[in-house]
Amino acid sequence: MDDYLGGFIGSQLFVFLLTAVGNLETSMFGRSFQTKLFPEVLLCLVVAMFASGLVHRVCVTTCFLFSMVAIYYINKISASAHTPTSNPVPQAQLKTKKNR
Repeated sequence: MDDYLGGFIGSQLFVFLLTAVGNLETSMFGRSFQTKLFPEVLLCLVVAMFASGLVHRVCVTTCFLFSMVAIYYINKISASAHTPTSNPVPQAQLKTKKNR
């Protein structure tokens, strides 16, 4: 049971590190800069897994699994928050004028 808790806390460390790195990059490079898979996400994952490995070897595996679930939901929330929405054009404006 302690192994799962250590892995879960490690995945929380991953989320906090990723948030901190993303905020640092946004403040340094502007709002249009995006956090990429390599090197930012992988570096945060390696640091979190290393910290979990200091607790127990099984914590590394559970940290990885919990982190993959966390990154899935982070990506899902980010996509819904930052995807531009398009305003649909009403059908009345799409019709062309009829020949008289």
